[in-house]
Amino acid sequence: MKKSGSWLAPYLLVGLIWGCSFIFIKEGLEFLTPFGVAFVRCTLGAITLYAVARYRKIELPRNKKTLFYIWIVSLLLNVFPGVFFALAETEVTSIFAGIINAVTPLATLIAILLVNRAEKPKSAQLIGIFIGFTGVLVVLGAWRGVGENPWWAIGILLAAVIGYGFSFPFTRRFVMPLGLKSEAIVATQLILASITLLPFYLFDGISQDNYRLAPVLSMIGLGVFGSGFAYLWNFRVMELAGSAIASSVTYLTPLIAVVVGIIFLNENITWNEPVGALIVLLGAAIAQERIRITRP
Repeated sequence: MKKSGSWLAPYLLVGLIWGCSFIFIKEGLEFLTPFGVAFVRCTLGAITLYAVARYRKIELPRNKKTLFYIWIVSLLLNVFPGVFFALAETEVTSIFAGIINAVTPLATLIAILLVNRAEKPKSAQLIGIFIGFTGVLVVLGAWRGVGENPWWAIGILLAAVIGYGFSFPFTRRFVMPLGLKSEAIVATQLILASITLLPFYLFDGISQDNYRLAPVLSMIGLGVFGSGFAYLWNFRVMELAGSAIASSVTYLTPLIAVVVGIIFLNENITWNEPVGALIVLLGAAIAQERIRITRP
C-alpha cells in the first residue's frame, strides 16, 4: 500500500534537476574535460549521499561480492554515461543530448527482454519499441543524414542510454535481493564510480584554469542535486506514489532540457527533434502500457 503524502513536489524537483543536467554538463565543459565532469559530479554526489547515510545512521556495505555488484551498476549508470554524455556534448547541443536520453525507457525494456529471454514480449511492447525506434530516426533526421551531429557523438549517447537500460535488470537481479537501504546502495555506487574515475581525472580532468561562477555552480548543481538529492527524491516519490509514477519522470526531463537549452544557451532546435522525442515517448508509453492500444 502506498503511503499518504504529497509526492508532487519531489517529483517536479527530480524532473527539473535531471532535465537541467544536460545544460549543467555543457557549462561544466568550460573548465573541465569529459573525464573531469564525470568525476566531479560523481564525487559531489558521493559526498552528499554519504553524509545523508551517516546522518540517518545507515551503514554502507563492505562485503566484496556486494561491492563488486554495485561497482558494475556504477559503471552502467555513472562512469560510462557520465563520460559519454559529457564527451558527446563537446559536439552536440544539450537539447539533443536531453532528447536522446528520452530513449532510456525503451532501452530498459529491450534490456529486460534480452536478459529474460524466457519472458515472451507482449504485442504492446513490440509495437512500442517499433514506434520508439521510428522516433529515434526522426530525432536524427535520418532522411538527411545526421546533419551537424557527428556519428561518433550519436553512438556514444546511445551507448550511454543502453548502459542505463541494462543497469535495471542487473540491479533487480543482483543488488535488490541483498536488502540494502537505497541510501546505502546509491552512496556506495557513487563512491565506487568516483574511485574508478579518479585516475582519469588526475591524468586529464581540467581543460583550463578558468573558474567562472556559472560553470562552477552548474557542476555543484549537477553533483549535489543531479547525482545526489535527486536520487533520494525519486525514491521518495516511489515510496509515496509507486514505481510507475516515479519512473514517469523520464517523460518530463526532455521537455525541461529543451526549454532550458533554448532560454539559457540560445541553442537551436530543428522541428524533427521535439517531434521525434514525442514519438519516442509515445512508443515508451505504449510499451509500458501507460497508453493501451490492445485489449488487456
